[in-house]
Amino acid sequence: MNLLTPASPSVAAPAVTTVTKTTCCYCGVGCGMLVESDGERIVGVQGDPAHPANYGRLCSKGMTLPLTAQSLAGRVLMPELRAARDAVRVPATWDDALGTVASRFADIIREHGPDAVAFYVSGQLLTEDYYVFNKLAKGLVRTNNIDTNSRLCMSSAVSAYKMALGADGPPTCYEDLEAAKTVIFAGSNMAYAHPVLFRRLEAARAADPSIRWIVIDPRRTDTAAMADLHLPIVPGTDVALFHGMLHHLIWEGRIDRRYIDAHTEGFDALKQILRAYPPQLVADVCGIEESALRQAADWFGESPAALSLYCMGLNQSSHGTEKNLALIHLHLATGQIGRAGAGPFSLTGQPNAMGGREVGGLATMLAAHRDIGNAAHRAEVEQLWGMQGLSDRPGLPAVEMFDAVRDGRIKAIWIACTNPVHSMPDSARVREALDAAEFVVVQEAFHQTDTVPYADVLLPATSWGEKAGTVTNSERRISRVRAALEAPGAARADWWIASEVARRLAPKLDMPVERFVFDSTEAVFNEHRALTLGRDLDIGGIDYAMLEQQGPQQWPFPAGATQGQARRYEDGVFATSDGRARFHAFEYQPVAEPINARHPFRLITGRLRDQWHGMSRTGRVGQLFEHAPEPTLTMHPTDATRRSLRAGDFVRLSSRRGERVLMLAVSDDVASGTVFVPMHWSGQFLGGGGVNDTTTGAVDKYSKQPELKHAAVRVDPMTLPWRVSAVRRGDALQLHAAVQPLLAERRFATVRLEGEDRLVVCAADDQADADWLERLHTALGLPRDEALLEYRDARRAMTKRVAWRDAVIEGVLVAGSEADVAGSASLLARVREGTPWTRARHAVFVADSAATAGAARDRTVCQCKQIKASSIAAAIATGADVSKLKATLGCGTVCGSCVPELQRMCVASKASSFAPEPSATAGAV
Repeated sequence: MNLLTPASPSVAAPAVTTVTKTTCCYCGVGCGMLVESDGERIVGVQGDPAHPANYGRLCSKGMTLPLTAQSLAGRVLMPELRAARDAVRVPATWDDALGTVASRFADIIREHGPDAVAFYVSGQLLTEDYYVFNKLAKGLVRTNNIDTNSRLCMSSAVSAYKMALGADGPPTCYEDLEAAKTVIFAGSNMAYAHPVLFRRLEAARAADPSIRWIVIDPRRTDTAAMADLHLPIVPGTDVALFHGMLHHLIWEGRIDRRYIDAHTEGFDALKQILRAYPPQLVADVCGIEESALRQAADWFGESPAALSLYCMGLNQSSHGTEKNLALIHLHLATGQIGRAGAGPFSLTGQPNAMGGREVGGLATMLAAHRDIGNAAHRAEVEQLWGMQGLSDRPGLPAVEMFDAVRDGRIKAIWIACTNPVHSMPDSARVREALDAAEFVVVQEAFHQTDTVPYADVLLPATSWGEKAGTVTNSERRISRVRAALEAPGAARADWWIASEVARRLAPKLDMPVERFVFDSTEAVFNEHRALTLGRDLDIGGIDYAMLEQQGPQQWPFPAGATQGQARRYEDGVFATSDGRARFHAFEYQPVAEPINARHPFRLITGRLRDQWHGMSRTGRVGQLFEHAPEPTLTMHPTDATRRSLRAGDFVRLSSRRGERVLMLAVSDDVASGTVFVPMHWSGQFLGGGGVNDTTTGAVDKYSKQPELKHAAVRVDPMTLPWRVSAVRRGDALQLHAAVQPLLAERRFATVRLEGEDRLVVCAADDQADADWLERLHTALGLPRDEALLEYRDARRAMTKRVAWRDAVIEGVLVAGSEADVAGSASLLARVREGTPWTRARHAVFVADSAATAGAARDRTVCQCKQIKASSIAAAIATGADVSKLKATLGCGTVCGSCVPELQRMCVASKASSFAPEPSATAGAV
């Protein structure tokens, strides 16, 4: 077995290892993995070739998962408590920690009622974890105040599925990726966010070049660059676009009236609305060519199988449900649903957002897709749980939940496996909420998150490779998750922690203990399974034994069935009371926060290829920073020129709520008037926090999902003359923990891991701060003896410090002007090289312009093979295409995540080769 991603190329694999089947912990594709461990650590991983979600493929993030688990530095390994909000947390026993949580929750519930407490959990929990938390909140505490970060991810897709089709859950499956003849990507940069599934689409189109791709995205992403048709719409105008496309299909007679009459309701009311959306008007609203809109509609309507793939670009909107519905309308009106290669397919953003919805782990639903407001549904759950009195009041969804904590309606909150201080919109309000709370519990695997500092009780949870249970992926497929290692330190499974608190809390609330505690994940799964019987997601035919023997299975899979249902609604019977799908008539509404003269830019946020959420895990791996190492704001060249800005300048991004200082990137991949910022940089890597300080808390009226994808902002130049740059070799995770508290003190400061053993720090501010520089020196562990060589120029307020270990440079710290730091690039590069210095030590400060010029960063395009952009560009210059790049350099041959960028580089090179030669005097002064 050729397992990839060894622990370290310098460490030989142990003689005896075990291989464990599990799944990836990132996006909702649900990739199967084979994990190799030696009993103490994970030493390799490869995709499981037998798993139907990925057939052995992994993306760059999945390939490097073992590297995230090599060190326990930064892991929460024992419970911690603090007696007062201004005290320091101290280590505690599990009994003390669990008892404290139970006692504090019980006191608040007795004094203020059950709705004075809340639970905020995560789409990264396993289904069994989710189930126990849901039962703890709704059954034992009797509050529906349990929500999840899936509210920020999939809730608009859920609302639309229920309103249009009658039940949550995509009607499609992964086999439709190969069967589709026309594919719409709507608000999804699938090449980055779901690269394993994107590989399947690439392979299908390579086998059948007649397959057409339509990408709807304000940015020219890697996905858009590969499209046959790209519609770069104005952010937020998706409903108008889909209405305009359906108007055109009706006008051209390309709808399926027989399907509409036989299987749907409400079409005529929608048709009346659509009269006001002719393609010419819609094209103006969306900022695209009318011909492009008509072309997209024609391709969709005439296709033998049209599949739509959509994600956060539709969901994270104050009108996300209507965006989803308007897209589903296209499928219903043309009969493009319930058959191979056709249907609306929402791409799940987290590994188990689907499983969380199955168990009812949101504030607005009960277990197994039941409704809180339905008395019969409550009675069914009460009967199985053996209790009475479930609350009929919907709980508070995420944004409202933290507002209630902020204003004191909720006194205590338990946060598990998520980082709301970073991921929630309008982050300042979340920080204020947690400051105001009487009691905050954080259940987490890593110390380095923005939420952990607010914990009064910190509970150590297991992480990837240590968990056991099940997850459900985007195509409704349930997979077993198995632990490859024992939990480190005192870390425990999330379900166990919730169950043990229930054991202590139940007597205090006069409830029977035995109804709320579990002794195994299988017992949890079996109770969950019993709740699904007779429901649309019936899994009565699935148990742990089947999953072990036959592998992952799709629901619905009722008892007696021989297999799950891959594709739903094939018979045209939907999960509504009368079996008919529903059209909904509504007008296009603009974004919640329009631009104006003071805030003239549209901010959109999104993902990077190699990072995940707030980087609490991917941020532990240096090579995952190599493709995009800096937190940047991307602006169109025209907008930058108009403001006299250049790439690399510092800019202040500000909205009505907050601001953030970032570095400027210039690209025509964004339209004029729009700027883009990746979502990943948190306060652990960027001083002050991430982009969500500027985003709005406006929510969708149906799903309560916030509009994280759009805010009205301004961008102003920032002059920060004092610059600091440092590179230090050593235990990068420990160095990061020491340096991170210093970041927030600077106008701009960022830290990242580099390679296997280096930390890089960059900072800038209005004026020099000698005290801060000394504290940074200490945090980096630089020596203050003969091992340190320092050069100072007091007149220029410049200092260069070099730390040595024998003849090897172990660290460099440079502070001064922009020119001073830029001129020290070769000095900083010496740390990266790690080779002995053979000249006199003082000669290291001698300026070497050639070396400095050569020290410019060479971006890594292919993570798996570590192929740099310069090598790829050189090969393309000699005529190499993607196939030859794969054959000669090896890039794109492992996970394939870099293939879209390789294609873009080839296209860009070809375009530039046909550009006219500049005149001899062009650019002359």
